[in-house]
Amino acid sequence: MPPWKSAVEELTEVIDLSRFKKLKYLWLHHNKLHGITFITRNYCLAELYLNNNAIFDIQGLHSLHSLHILRLHHNELTNIEATVKELKGMLNLKTLTLYQNPLCQYNLYRLYTIYHLPGVELLDGNQVTEKERRSMITIFNHKKSHIVQSIAFRGKVDASWNPRSPLKQKPAQRVPSDFAFANNVDKTMFDDPEDAVFVRSLKRSAMAITSLNWDTVPTREEKYLEEKDTEPVQMLTVTLR
Repeated sequence: MPPWKSAVEELTEVIDLSRFKKLKYLWLHHNKLHGITFITRNYCLAELYLNNNAIFDIQGLHSLHSLHILRLHHNELTNIEATVKELKGMLNLKTLTLYQNPLCQYNLYRLYTIYHLPGVELLDGNQVTEKERRSMITIFNHKKSHIVQSIAFRGKVDASWNPRSPLKQKPAQRVPSDFAFANNVDKTMFDDPEDAVFVRSLKRSAMAITSLNWDTVPTREEKYLEEKDTEPVQMLTVTLR
């Protein structure tokens, strides 16, 4: 079936096109259409160009499962939830334009659309990036985001976390009185607290810092000419705990 394109602009309505059952391509951009009821039964439509109209309702569009290109920019769509809900059934939809609609004023419009329409690869002329897909999961799917983090950190994150539930603090785990790991538990009693601090400091790991006095190291020329007496290299080592 050849493409069908409006020959005259400024159309306010279109006759029912359901009799064109094999219609695949339809151009009706730059008109004054308000709805899309005339194409809700054209199940073979693959490309639909409805940009630059006055469309405020796309109810019935979800039945066009063969669509992979849909251009709806420059229209009067105001409800982002209703619009995205109508497009969810289009599993083959890859290219979508919605810019210059009132719904685009929603500050998370792009991420919201990407989240609910994961099959879309090109949105408003821009490729959907992996960074955007990760961001939309973090923002709109807290549970999935937390599970991903739990896997990444090998279960150290509580994946059962619910953002709507109140924050629960886990009870502190007390160390048994007879517990001892290496020399971490020292039950020696001191009369003077400073003695206890001193003994504990001696059990800490030692860190050595060595500094070299380069003035005592002869240069290559000095070694060759033997103008400088051979002296031991001066080194300073500081040990910290």
